[in-house]
Amino acid sequence: MRASAYTIYVDLPISADALLLVHGYTGAYDRVSRRVGDYLKSLETARPPKSLIDDNPRPEPGSVAPPTDETIATLKARGYLTDLSEEEERARLLETVTRLHETQSRAAPIYLIMPTYDCNLRCGYCFQSELRCEGHVASSLHMDTAMADRILSALPRIEAEHHPAIPEGTPRNIGFFGGEPLLAANRIVVEQVMTGARAMGPARFWAVTNGTELDAYDDLLGPDDIATIQITLDGPPAEHDRRRIYPDGSGSFERITRNIGMALDKGVAVQVRVNVDRNNIAELPAIARAVTAFGWQSNPRFDLHTAPITASNAETDRKTTFTTRGLADALTDLMRDFPEMRVFRRQDQSMKTRARRIFTGQSSPTDAMKTCFCNAHDRMYVIDPFGDVYACWEQTGNPATRMGRIAEDGSFHTEATSHCNWRTRSAVSNPTCLRCRFLLHCGGGCAVQAERAHGRFFTNFCDEFGVRFRQRVAEAYLEHTAGMPETGTAAPVCSQ
Repeated sequence: MRASAYTIYVDLPISADALLLVHGYTGAYDRVSRRVGDYLKSLETARPPKSLIDDNPRPEPGSVAPPTDETIATLKARGYLTDLSEEEERARLLETVTRLHETQSRAAPIYLIMPTYDCNLRCGYCFQSELRCEGHVASSLHMDTAMADRILSALPRIEAEHHPAIPEGTPRNIGFFGGEPLLAANRIVVEQVMTGARAMGPARFWAVTNGTELDAYDDLLGPDDIATIQITLDGPPAEHDRRRIYPDGSGSFERITRNIGMALDKGVAVQVRVNVDRNNIAELPAIARAVTAFGWQSNPRFDLHTAPITASNAETDRKTTFTTRGLADALTDLMRDFPEMRVFRRQDQSMKTRARRIFTGQSSPTDAMKTCFCNAHDRMYVIDPFGDVYACWEQTGNPATRMGRIAEDGSFHTEATSHCNWRTRSAVSNPTCLRCRFLLHCGGGCAVQAERAHGRFFTNFCDEFGVRFRQRVAEAYLEHTAGMPETGTAAPVCSQ
């Protein structure tokens, strides 16, 4: 008998004598004495990959007295102790996760329609900036009505190929993305897609937009129309207008904030995202005060969250960026020093919320498990103005990563290699992730970031996930035992 290689040890800051055990694939969560935790650690034989953080000191085998027979039986039943060898445990997990990923991949598609690659703003950190360089055909192309009709006719064919047994009546999930999808010039196509999709059955609509021309869509916004939008503010007026600018250098704060208020008045769920680097982190309290002055924080449909800017183009200096954990720590410090910062949703808040719901019995631990990092690996279809189809919005416009295309007759043709790469990358598609205790909570990390960091698509991108997971689970448990209410739980619709 040995300790499972997938046991996670979560320290509880207020207790020197207890810790939480979390099992990576059985979904068990248990509070135990530190002596029981040390006993399990002393029975570990597997060493984690060098790329993973593992700060759990291990007592020597036999140095910790075993607990009672009853406790050992419970540890075994919960998965923390196993009779399987390391190889047998990995093989069983590989088979289980592969089967589960195949099952989850049969869920109904998520469509992301790109009416254009063009954008009316020129934000310095934009990952699409190279597509809008002078003379690039993609920068000037807007989807026409013929292409919109072609895409609509292709949706049932995509669904038949994706999985033929999607339950009848399942609403189509359709988002709009760009470039800037909600330019006034795109309205006829956006409305055509919405009308055409509804003619085929139920549909839900959402958008990722800069919000500058949202007023052109005022009658298409609402709980039964475009029901959720994500909009970016990068600071109070002066800072925002330095970063999110029009080609002539003028700012966009006033127009965006006016349109946020209009959307909230129409019952739209508005997620305001602040893209943060070391140049604007100090401005977050001022953003919080501006949000409070507008009164948005009292609206249950409003959410305010941050995201770290990544060095995704040549203009962004990597030294100015935060890691996800670095930003989370900086937010913790700001929230301690500036009470107004409470209007922000915490970094990794969804991770903590899932743990809270497990502790209260509102959800099953297995409901929170991820067989892949994001929907690019199971059911996302991003369709651009050319009718080219991608799995990931950050890879649009790159023919090498195109997953398929929609032909003139509305048929859908996959490009086998790219399609296979995107749809088979999962939490167990590389040896490092397969040996990781966090694999079903992390999902393997972002493929795009992994390729940028390591030059390989099928490898891990950890982003200090192990440390972040343990911190958030510990916070969730301590807040649960203290009877503290849950904070905001809305999830962003899109990454940078």
